[in-house]
Amino acid sequence: MNAWIAVLAASAIAYGFKLAGYTVPPVWLEQPRAVRITEMLPAALLASLVVLQTFSTGPHLVLDARAAGLVVAIGALLLRAPFIVVVALAAVTAAVLRMLGWS
Repeated sequence: MNAWIAVLAASAIAYGFKLAGYTVPPVWLEQPRAVRITEMLPAALLASLVVLQTFSTGPHLVLDARAAGLVVAIGALLLRAPFIVVVALAAVTAAVLRMLGWS
């Protein structure tokens, strides 16, 4: 039951922050510093999620097939492959390495 209380509390806090965002004066959002931060924030959040999901299992850092899949995905992106091809190559790489016993 405690987990549900935490989920509901976090949801209420997130909703409160969203509502509070509507009260921010537009002048504050038009400042160059705020514009730079809001432009870079999605990329930084996505990068942190990718790193966290690739190199961690629970509280431990690991180097497994997911890392190899990420390396293949980066290579495919550098070669300007379509996004679906990048995802498929990364997934196949990780799957084959796991099948070969590298978990």
